[in-house]
Amino acid sequence: MYDLTQLTLSDVTEMGAHMRKLGKEADRLETVATLCVKYLREHLVDGQSGQPACTLIRFFKTHSYGNLPTRLQAQADKAIAQRDLLSYNMKCLTLMATVGDRPEWCDRTASRRHQAIPLTSETAVSQIPMISQLIQSFGLAVNNILSPDPALLVELEHKTCNVFYISEALGSEYIPAQTSFVEPYGIKSVIGFGGILPSGDLFAVIVFSKVVVPEETARLLRTLPLNLKMAMVPFLNKDSFRALQSA
Repeated sequence: MYDLTQLTLSDVTEMGAHMRKLGKEADRLETVATLCVKYLREHLVDGQSGQPACTLIRFFKTHSYGNLPTRLQAQADKAIAQRDLLSYNMKCLTLMATVGDRPEWCDRTASRRHQAIPLTSETAVSQIPMISQLIQSFGLAVNNILSPDPALLVELEHKTCNVFYISEALGSEYIPAQTSFVEPYGIKSVIGFGGILPSGDLFAVIVFSKVVVPEETARLLRTLPLNLKMAMVPFLNKDSFRALQSA
């Protein structure tokens, strides 16, 4: 177990070593993502109570609309008023795994708004404050995500991204659902870490914490994406989701 308020480099090194091995227990990307969020939920604790320090942890990855299962395409369809914006190559930020305090937060198919978020344009992304800020915090341009340039893929893939870090979630313009989520569930800090895969897709893990996370602790987590990427790469050319949930 690791105290989220007092993580050390040694702690994060151990966590990274575990994440590198997640692929050995997985059969697809969804499984890697699920194992990742469950591991973080179980091992990141409040040092004072010994209880899980995170109210909610979610794992996202971008997919081209045309490569999504029919069920997820339907979720993206609901979020787009103009049907002419739909295209095979349109990127969607897709919920791969989720775990949290409530039962419905432990089932990605139960999410009402975040299963597949269409990223139709830079303007559209700018209207989703948390996602826009997360991409910028990673040191990436929105266009790197919407239309990855093959000439830049190697550079982007090897880029060590910064973390998305909100020290005080209450009142933050970047964290939505203040009255329905942040306030009632006592969300103190938010951290996101991730990077770019060889496919050009973005992946990101977002942690909503019940404890105040110091900035130096958040910065340590920027070392985890490389380890997580190593677990994901073997499955990039395989079906991402379980067949049962893609009907």
